[in-house]
Amino acid sequence: MTVLFGIFLLTLLVIVAIGVVRAENLFVAVMLTGIFSLLMAANFFILDAADVALTEAAIGAGISTVLLLGALALTPGQERRLRGGRWLALGVVTLTTLSVLYATFDKPRLGDPEAPVHQHVAPWYLEKTPELVGIPNVVTAVLGTFRGYDTFGEVIVVLTAGIGVLFLLGLPGVVGERKREDLESGRTYLGHHLIPQVVGHLLIPFILLFALYVQFHGEYGPGGGFQAGAIFAAGFILYALIAGEREALAIVSPRLLVTLMASGALLYGGLGVLCMLLGGSFLDYSVLASDPVAGQQWGIIIIELGVGVSVAGVLLAIYHAFAARGH
Repeated sequence: MTVLFGIFLLTLLVIVAIGVVRAENLFVAVMLTGIFSLLMAANFFILDAADVALTEAAIGAGISTVLLLGALALTPGQERRLRGGRWLALGVVTLTTLSVLYATFDKPRLGDPEAPVHQHVAPWYLEKTPELVGIPNVVTAVLGTFRGYDTFGEVIVVLTAGIGVLFLLGLPGVVGERKREDLESGRTYLGHHLIPQVVGHLLIPFILLFALYVQFHGEYGPGGGFQAGAIFAAGFILYALIAGEREALAIVSPRLLVTLMASGALLYGGLGVLCMLLGGSFLDYSVLASDPVAGQQWGIIIIELGVGVSVAGVLLAIYHAFAARGH
């Protein structure tokens, strides 16, 4: 049954992808990309990749769709037709498709215990993580400890992306050219509709509560800083959509957004420096407590908090940078 459902989802993915490519109306294309991301999240859940599924659902189907709509407000609504080059594009797509199909013949069977990935590092992680880290969620333990440098680099990449967008669009804080009644009331276009207002106000507290659960329960179940930061940002973006930019920025000001962006990365890197000052290596959390395992657990909690703060700050700053430009 699971296999049939997976084939059904993959078939829908292909259909939606073709629809995205064929759509000339950019609004339709954006909506289809959101549907594509939601289908991908469902596929990740089927593959037991719940951490990735949460991220895909929050960012791919949620925040990315909103950001694309914000960018679409600054562009024409229809795709501009290009003359020539169609056969070249078709040839590139065909060659790429054939290459991917050929490469799949060498892939191991799904769930094959004899696959190379299950013969080297993975068994060591599964065996040593309870002993060295003492956290049930091996994914979180690996990302926070054994791959701590890599995760820190991902946080810096997210921060750099946010800084780049702010350099291009400027700091949020000034609402663009909107109707006077919207400016005076602080409303956006969703503020004129009753159903988004009622449903949004009901959902926002549960979204933020779930974000807290994902943030501080990532050691024991799916979740962590990246997922929690995205869910936090989604909750505040929903509030901005139904209450208006002025009210949203009154709660989380532009200055606070910039502070959140930088403070999360500084918290992560600062913890690594603290570990060095205590006699350990960079991001060696075992020196944070008398019990090395307890030190590892405290270190993961702190760096995951830094990840969540930076991700939420960057996503909110990017959204408000687009939203403040108006039409």
